[in-house]
Amino acid sequence: KMAVPMPSKRRSLVVQTSMDAYTPPDTSSGSEGEGQGDGTSSSREGSISMEHWISRAVHGTSSTTTTSSNASSSSSSTRSGGSGAAAGRLADVLAQHVHISSQHHLQNHSAPPDVTGYTNNTANTTTTDGIQVERAPGGGNAAQRQTPKYGNAELMETGDGVPVSSRVSAKIQQLVNTLKRPKRPPLREFFVDDFEELLEVQQPDPNLPKAEGAEMVAMRGEQLGVVTNWPPSLEAALQRWGTISPKAPCLTTMDTNGKPLYSLTYGKLWSRSVKVAYNLLHKLGTKQEPLVRPGDRVALVFPNNDPGAFMTAFYGCLLAEVVPVPIEVPLTRKDAGSQQIGFLLGSCGVTVALTSDACHKGLPKSPTGEIPQFKGWPKVLWFVPESKHLSKPPRDWFPQIKDANQDTAYIEYKTCKDGGVLGVTVTRIAMLTHCQALTQSCSYTEAETIVNVLDFKKDVGLWHAILTSVMNMMHVISIPYALMKVNPLSWIQKVCQFKAKVACVKSRDMHWALVAHRDQRDVNLGSLRMLVVADGSNPWSISSCDAFLNVFQSKGLKPEVICPCASSPEALTVAIRRPLEEGVTPPSRGVLSMHGLSHGVIRVDSEEKLSVLTLQDVGSVMPGALMCVVKLEGVPQLCKTDEIGEMCVCTVATGSSYYGLAGMTKNTFEVFPVSNNGTPISEFPFTRTGLLGFIGPAGLIFVAGKMEGLMVVGGRRHNADDIVATALAVEPMKFVYRGRIAVFSITVLHDERIVVVAEQRPDSTEEDSFQWMSRVLQAIDSIHQVGVYCLALVPSNTLPKTPLGGIHLSETKQLFLEGALHPCNVLMCPHTCVINLPKPRQKQPEIGPASVMVGNLVSGKRIAQASGRDLGQIEDNDQARKFLFLSEVLQWRAQTTPDHVLYTLLNSRGAIASSLTCVQLHKRAEKIAAVLGERAHLQDGDHVALVYPPGIDLIAAFYGCLYAGCVPITVRPPHPQNIATTLPTVKMIVEVSRSVCVMTTQVICKLLRSKEALAAVDVRTWPPVIDTDDLPKKKPPLLYKPSNPDTLAYLDFSVSTTGMLAGVKMSHTATSAFCRSIKLQCELYPSREVAICLDPYCGLGFVLWCLCSVYSGHQSILIPPSELEVNPALWLSAVSQYKVRDTFCSYSVMELCTKGLGLQTDLLKSRGVDLSRVRTCVVVAEERPRIALTQSFSKLFKDLGLHPRAVSTSFGCRVNLAICLQGTSGPDPTTVYVDMRALRHDRVRLVERGSPHSLPLMESGKILPGVRIIIANPETKGPMGESHLGEIWVHSGHNASGYFTVYGDEVLQSDHFSSRLSFGDTQTVWARTGYLGFLRRTELTDASGERHDALYVVGALEEAMELRGMRYHPIDIETSVIRTHKSITECAVFTWTNLLVVVVELDGSEHEALDLVPLVTNVVLEEHYLIVGVVVVVDIGVIPINSRGEKQRMHLRDGFLADQLDPIYVAYNM
Repeated sequence: KMAVPMPSKRRSLVVQTSMDAYTPPDTSSGSEGEGQGDGTSSSREGSISMEHWISRAVHGTSSTTTTSSNASSSSSSTRSGGSGAAAGRLADVLAQHVHISSQHHLQNHSAPPDVTGYTNNTANTTTTDGIQVERAPGGGNAAQRQTPKYGNAELMETGDGVPVSSRVSAKIQQLVNTLKRPKRPPLREFFVDDFEELLEVQQPDPNLPKAEGAEMVAMRGEQLGVVTNWPPSLEAALQRWGTISPKAPCLTTMDTNGKPLYSLTYGKLWSRSVKVAYNLLHKLGTKQEPLVRPGDRVALVFPNNDPGAFMTAFYGCLLAEVVPVPIEVPLTRKDAGSQQIGFLLGSCGVTVALTSDACHKGLPKSPTGEIPQFKGWPKVLWFVPESKHLSKPPRDWFPQIKDANQDTAYIEYKTCKDGGVLGVTVTRIAMLTHCQALTQSCSYTEAETIVNVLDFKKDVGLWHAILTSVMNMMHVISIPYALMKVNPLSWIQKVCQFKAKVACVKSRDMHWALVAHRDQRDVNLGSLRMLVVADGSNPWSISSCDAFLNVFQSKGLKPEVICPCASSPEALTVAIRRPLEEGVTPPSRGVLSMHGLSHGVIRVDSEEKLSVLTLQDVGSVMPGALMCVVKLEGVPQLCKTDEIGEMCVCTVATGSSYYGLAGMTKNTFEVFPVSNNGTPISEFPFTRTGLLGFIGPAGLIFVAGKMEGLMVVGGRRHNADDIVATALAVEPMKFVYRGRIAVFSITVLHDERIVVVAEQRPDSTEEDSFQWMSRVLQAIDSIHQVGVYCLALVPSNTLPKTPLGGIHLSETKQLFLEGALHPCNVLMCPHTCVINLPKPRQKQPEIGPASVMVGNLVSGKRIAQASGRDLGQIEDNDQARKFLFLSEVLQWRAQTTPDHVLYTLLNSRGAIASSLTCVQLHKRAEKIAAVLGERAHLQDGDHVALVYPPGIDLIAAFYGCLYAGCVPITVRPPHPQNIATTLPTVKMIVEVSRSVCVMTTQVICKLLRSKEALAAVDVRTWPPVIDTDDLPKKKPPLLYKPSNPDTLAYLDFSVSTTGMLAGVKMSHTATSAFCRSIKLQCELYPSREVAICLDPYCGLGFVLWCLCSVYSGHQSILIPPSELEVNPALWLSAVSQYKVRDTFCSYSVMELCTKGLGLQTDLLKSRGVDLSRVRTCVVVAEERPRIALTQSFSKLFKDLGLHPRAVSTSFGCRVNLAICLQGTSGPDPTTVYVDMRALRHDRVRLVERGSPHSLPLMESGKILPGVRIIIANPETKGPMGESHLGEIWVHSGHNASGYFTVYGDEVLQSDHFSSRLSFGDTQTVWARTGYLGFLRRTELTDASGERHDALYVVGALEEAMELRGMRYHPIDIETSVIRTHKSITECAVFTWTNLLVVVVELDGSEHEALDLVPLVTNVVLEEHYLIVGVVVVVDIGVIPINSRGEKQRMHLRDGFLADQLDPIYVAYNM
């Protein structure tokens, strides 16, 4: 057994809710030859149960008895109840305990194919799928060729290189530069996979089997001997029999008890048909405007238990020269496939539908009694042509009976592989000739009795039991499907009762008879001279035929009676085996190698092998026909004698067109096969039969499959029927229903992938099903040497059905692709099937310092560096500049503008909860400083943890610490509802920051000492906790004045998205520089108001909440983000009410507004919310800008006056809390589109919007004053050229001065905070942000008239995943996954060992969970060339998100590994 982890799922999924789940499904499969192993394959186990075989094999009986059981029918073992090759075959597989069988197979999967000589091809072009891929000989220079070069930055020059002053005419200048810029690669190139990442194309292996025979010769059937008394048309035949022998029985129908329901004589059939013809032409519509005229098409809608009514209507139409279109009865308005039938009726211009009385009563009705229009159907008039409703034709009216001509006789519908329905038109002459050919082949004679079990509306049933029978005045005994369900032996009983000479069945009917047969005494099949097996061309019908013969030979069944036939809607009967004279040995079988067949060649093999296909012949070419076999692709060229191809026939007796589809008709009905030298082999057109096969020795025809079931995987052909049969042979009866297996292929990553869907029995356990699935995979793998991409089990009775109970294949595939199949078990094996992924990338050694640096160019490109405005050169009346310390600024403001309001805090109703003026803040800070000195006896430089909710207390406590000379650390308070997870973080920060005391409010104080807290952490180890709610009226003796501006001002602690807690040190100098930089960028003055809806605990959020107002003097309107959960409109209403021009928020706030207020914009507008004054709305973030979110936010609130250009983002990280921030002046943020595939290789390739694999990136705001940025290679630390991807390094006065850690991690410290470039400017000290990004000089000018440099952040280095040698950013994969299905609300990915794990949150019912597995796997393969290892489906809210709205992927990973996610389902892709 394979060591595969079992998928796990919640118990509730397994319990099936409805009762109907327990009614066993109809085990049949359609009469539609869907090849769904309909019981054909089924009979593989013959009459002996499969377990018996397997146990025999496993207990080591001699293998000959089992395997040869399907040997030629004469061998004795067949009589012992042989079950056909498969059982024996599988017995062997299982005897080896399902280990991998053949050597060949090992080579196939474990080692990837050797394609070394391929990728480094020196040739300039290689062709993939016929697309030319231009290859640059060196391979390297192409990268530079594709990124646009933006002129020379320093010197603008006109076309002829003359320098011009940059102010001359910027417009003209821009134009010149644009013209000089190299063009982006034309669109055509985008549709070719990037040369680095060419999908592996399987190179032809020289050892593969190739066809070696001579070119085949077309085979002619015997002459069609037109017998003198054959009628000139079918109507003439009906008239003849109806008048000469009106009492002769024509049709006898059985009811569900097997009793005759009614008999129709030829006299009745003739008189009723004439009546129907008269009424159709004269009684519908008015005299002037008859509804139906000769040549019009009418639908025939008759149930399967009423062949009499159908026959009457059909011949009535023929007599009236109206074209019947027989279709199935639509059961419900939304029947699988009935919509497509409606399209066919519409395109045929059908306006009248004939139906039987019973059926008319059973159609769904509206309350008024009208029959509603079915989905997709044209408007039709329902007409019941039963004698009691019809008027008698006048004495002098007779239908005109012509000889058969080229007019259309009837249209037969055909369902295609994609679910579309086509109408095949059959002319009157074709219909007649076909009847003649069948009569000659089957030697039909007058008054013979024939038992028909097939669907009489189309195909073999129609041809034998409705048409040919009337031509020969035969008596048809019709067995309805409903009777077969109740009594599968009914047809055999009728053969005995009526001593029938002929029976028309499918192998399913033979199989059912075998299963139901209990050695009845009175069965005698001696009368049968011909048993027509309608689906005898299905490769798996052979086992049914053998097993049936085996059991019924003792009941008088002669071996030569079994006559398999091959047919298709287009070519009608292609071949049928003639009933042989007694005692002639039936022809031998073809035993072919599956491996050979998959390469399209015929190789005879021995029966002992597992991977062989045994075929029986379907007789010879039809009388009067010419047959050839042509290649499947391209020009219809004749095949070689040992090659499989599509059979084509040239004869009068075929369909003539697809109704209304000229192009498809030409390709199918007007084919001119050519020989090797290109000359057509005949002047007459051939018709493609849709059957695959070859013409064997003695002109016998062998069919190996259908075009519809063909799947080409990795260049090899497989047949859906074959795979169904292999699946059925694996312990079939136990877990899945036979005949309820669908096999189809879907295209993923430029190749077809095989999907197997089966209905499982309600009583099978998870363990059983999983075992069965793994065995099926191995069986298919060893027999067909092909991997199954996905195997899904659905609850019984849930697959869409065709009218006769078979599986509706295209509908099933559609549901699978839409994620609406709702399987209860899924096993995906992308690792074994997907072998055309690009090669893993080998890292090229980067160019070291040897690459020439000339001035500011590195390897021919401008060095990627940029800076904000210089702080020193800006002249402004910034009074706060003369103070080194923020505490002094506050004292100065308290003296000069004591009553100026600095802070206003809003509550959830939007009312002012509290506010602080300069002097109030100063006084409260003094009191807190006094408390710190007295109660806590703190010394200078002691660390104090401030655990406050967002608000004013936090600000006062912060300045109190500065006044007392302590170092504050702001900490998010524990969440009262979630103490167990939030309190340990608080404790950890307090410990790591070495805080000597904790300041907080009374409420939180109590919380820290509560019972829940006791359970979460050790409460005794807290430092002293001081609550600052009621302060003494004391002032400190004197305020502390720091001596050195480089000492610590505060510590900033934050948990990164990877779950690391990092504290950075901010000095007084850095803090003042930071505030000044923001003041300048946002033009903040005391008269300004700024609305802040951010968490005030770390990064830029803390600086904006606590520091900026004191430095710049503007009023901050504080909105705690937690209040938005109560009132989502709070932030935007406040912005509007206070007429704010600048506002800051986080992504989580923006998302809350987008989701919570999406439908309320009109309501907000009516309340007077107006956002037209907002000029900057900045999202504070430490990640790549989320374009989709900012754009949907802008679009949504455009109605409230929000300018789309106002919304922008900022960028900060641990080493520098704010690097970029879109200020008030300067150009709008730009967006570029980059090629996602190049990005994986750390290259930036700009592409046009909308080209495949394009990824939009938005600039992260403008670089702050006093900040310098350079892009460096993270490995070699060399400077990078412009538009190259590298790590963002920053040099600025407000960089943090280092990590604050207990461990004193010096190496990390110096690497992150004081790095130098390895070449170029090696003097400057830079801090490394840990983020990848690139700089690009734009065409825009900033305030100072310089060209504007835009910084694009791509993602954090520590979040990026190295897979297959390439760098992936989780967000890109997540974005693809969220798009695949409407029920996926959130997604997070991470790696585990080297597997990619995808966690998706499901917003829907649990039975949708498994639908997501294949969809997620498909999209990640298609868009990212990655194989998903594990798919975890969880409830909403399981993916942890931090206060900044970032996903905590590492927390999630830990939860997954510790099994704490309580997932709905976990799928391990093998």
